[in-house]
Amino acid sequence: MLGSERPPLLLCVVVALVLTYLVVPSLIVIVMSFSGSLFLEFPPRVVSFRWHETYWASQAWRDATIRSVKIGVLVTLLATAIGTMASLALVRPAWRGRSLLNALILSPVIVPTIVLSIGIYSVYARWRLIGTTLGLVLAHTLLGLPFVVLNVSAVLLKLDRALDRAARIHGAGPFYAFRQVTLPLIWPGMAAGAILAFLTSFDEIVIAMFVSGGDPTLPKLMFDGIRYELNPVVAAVSSQLILITSLALLCSAWLRRRAERFGG
Repeated sequence: MLGSERPPLLLCVVVALVLTYLVVPSLIVIVMSFSGSLFLEFPPRVVSFRWHETYWASQAWRDATIRSVKIGVLVTLLATAIGTMASLALVRPAWRGRSLLNALILSPVIVPTIVLSIGIYSVYARWRLIGTTLGLVLAHTLLGLPFVVLNVSAVLLKLDRALDRAARIHGAGPFYAFRQVTLPLIWPGMAAGAILAFLTSFDEIVIAMFVSGGDPTLPKLMFDGIRYELNPVVAAVSSQLILITSLALLCSAWLRRRAERFGG
């Protein structure tokens, strides 16, 4: 049968080479993070947890990490709430302006981040939002919103709309029907989108360089560490972020599969 045929050997080789090209740099960074040298080196001559300990002991690194986590959590809550409501509107039968709204929501994925950053900076300069937590949360929400909308919309499109109509026919209001019928079915998609929104905010650097001000986020502090002093702590931070991001992406993939199973 066609579905049981194995992929061509050449395709397997090309895929393996691409995956190797993508994964090897991250593995090199992880190995370098355990070096005891004062400079980044590969392979390390001395194996040590020195730079991992320095990261957790440094007040500047801890403050930047806490700020990034706080902003990421706020962005996740805001993007998930707005993205879910937008998805509910976008999956309804065609209404005037739906295509425009969908294009606006997905535009941050298409427009280069540097162009978006310049536009945000010009607006924030007038509204005095440069260097504020609110400014970063709003800007990062703009970047994380498309991922929530895409994941939640994909689940909603596979749901049987008769379930919601049946609840409404039996006297349930819109909010009660959503809470009791729709929400239990779409939560895996919401959770997957929320994880991607958090990672988008936590890893974002370009917008943070424009609007973070004197209190840097963790990615901006890492960039400064590479640019000005080539600090080996950056390798330690990167290795920990690689681990956290990998676990989060695996969780997101599991949730998407669960959402597809619910939709089926």
